[in-house]
Amino acid sequence: MTMSGAQSAVWRPDEEVIEHANLTEVMNDLGFASYDELFRWSVESRPEFWEMVCARLGVVFSEQPTAVFAGTAIDPAWCPGARMNIVESCFTAPEDRVAVIHRRDGVNRTVTYGELRRDVDRFAHGLAGRGIGPGDRVAIAMPMTIESVIAYLGIVETGAAVVSIADSFAPHEIARRFEMTGPALVVTQDVFRRAGRTHPMYEKVVEAGAGRCVVVETGAGIPLRGPDVAWGDFSGAAEPFAPVPVEPDAHMNILFSSGTTGEPKGIPWTHLTPVKCAMDGHFHHDVHPDDVVAWPTNLGWMLGPWLIYTSLINGAAMALYDDVPTTRGFVEFVRDAGVTILGFVPSIVAAWRSTGALDETDWPKVRVMSSSGEASVPDDYAWLMRTVGHAPVIEYCGGTEIGGGYIIGTVLDDAVPATFTTPTLGLDIRLLDEDGEAADEGEVFVVPPSIGLSKELLNRDHDSVYYDGVPACDVPLRRHGDHMERLPGGRYRALGRVDDTMNLGGIKVSSAELERAIAGVEGVSEVAAVAVAPPGGGPSRLVVYCVPAAGVLPDTARWKDEMQKAIRSELNPLFRIDDVIAIPELPRTASAKVMRRALRERYR
Repeated sequence: MTMSGAQSAVWRPDEEVIEHANLTEVMNDLGFASYDELFRWSVESRPEFWEMVCARLGVVFSEQPTAVFAGTAIDPAWCPGARMNIVESCFTAPEDRVAVIHRRDGVNRTVTYGELRRDVDRFAHGLAGRGIGPGDRVAIAMPMTIESVIAYLGIVETGAAVVSIADSFAPHEIARRFEMTGPALVVTQDVFRRAGRTHPMYEKVVEAGAGRCVVVETGAGIPLRGPDVAWGDFSGAAEPFAPVPVEPDAHMNILFSSGTTGEPKGIPWTHLTPVKCAMDGHFHHDVHPDDVVAWPTNLGWMLGPWLIYTSLINGAAMALYDDVPTTRGFVEFVRDAGVTILGFVPSIVAAWRSTGALDETDWPKVRVMSSSGEASVPDDYAWLMRTVGHAPVIEYCGGTEIGGGYIIGTVLDDAVPATFTTPTLGLDIRLLDEDGEAADEGEVFVVPPSIGLSKELLNRDHDSVYYDGVPACDVPLRRHGDHMERLPGGRYRALGRVDDTMNLGGIKVSSAELERAIAGVEGVSEVAAVAVAPPGGGPSRLVVYCVPAAGVLPDTARWKDEMQKAIRSELNPLFRIDDVIAIPELPRTASAKVMRRALRERYR
């Protein structure tokens, strides 16, 4: 599916890449002459496609399904009649194969599949011995470490569900997620260290109202409360634990994504959602059993669970780094750990380029790179591919409610910076303009069904969020909300969000959440927060429009400083204000809604 057009490719696949690709193997097995034929079959024969995926990935069922698919496109039932626990599908690799390479105290350590399974089983015994099992929820609020991976899989193995909480959240935001999910236990860490600074973690979850905690201790000497227990004292018997079989639709993980109302959406992942993760990795990122996959992330972002399942279900290793990924230390970790598949967000690439952290000889084993979370900067990605010299950047765009991506690329395609080449296998899309007509630029609508697509929300009416009011079409449509452009030659380019949900540093946040956090700054009567994409592409910039209070002269420098402090305290220190602008009044609709799109256009 190699595209041509006005844009120039920075990387092209050679014969060795094409012959090695999982896509080439499956096309040969199924008798398809091209990727286009495979893609068309995957969306026209979805039950057969997902049956093939489950067989190829070795998905384990304790009781086989009576069918692959039942129900309707909008209300599907995948693998009805089955019983399963997705953790079993994570341990089909040989016990002596490396499963995790993690950095600790400056030293790279390896954990085999057999060692990881034994630690996961011991943690599951610890949970079960304390009465935790199906129907329960256990929160994880800590960095992406070997312990968080063990805890995650141990929770799922018992039939309980993980509540994913980002380590960067303020106590107020952690408390909101506790209130929504009511976890029976919280797994956390005493402190974590970034760029030489120590940050509290246990203190934050206690302030947020955590009940019982299991705490990974790093030597900080922080005393634990009476009901809490140290990590080393929690695990149970050193013997195999039988994964608890559940229905495929049983909740396995609760993640969060912000909507336009300011209240984070609680999105359940089921025991089948990881099949979507692993499929995206297997076919589009070309993950093989001998690969080492690294993606700086945490469990509070969907790419944390994605990394676990994509690596383990494909029989590969995951690489975990314990510090900031913008430094020379991370570059050396990627080299020394033998990383072959590397993911990131554009701001990381910008830092590598501006600081000179990356040398052209650093990554001889990296063969695939991938970018997600925010719009890419074409110049940065052209620089990166030329510097590495032998690996493409595969753009990857999706969402928590999709269980992965809806649009992506492949190793069979030429790599043109900041563009996509295809919807993901098994999931078609439509671009519609404001009148609901097919267009080359417009809002993205997903064509269901697919394994991985959410079916419920904890705190919203799912159908009203994703299906109410969608335009009539020749196929069922599901709202997603991204703004895309189809370029000459058939590639796609991301243009941001069509609603007021922003994507800042790879994290979705609503304008309402930001405006609530920065309200009350002295001398400001009204605020409107918007995310604006630069004209040449790249991550969105956070711009705040402020209406001065009566009789007050604008002081945008002070306002910016105070608002940034409020965001750091109330929301997330990763959100950075790029500009603060004084304006006499906010543009509004006849119903008094702020016209943020008009503000975005005004800023451009």
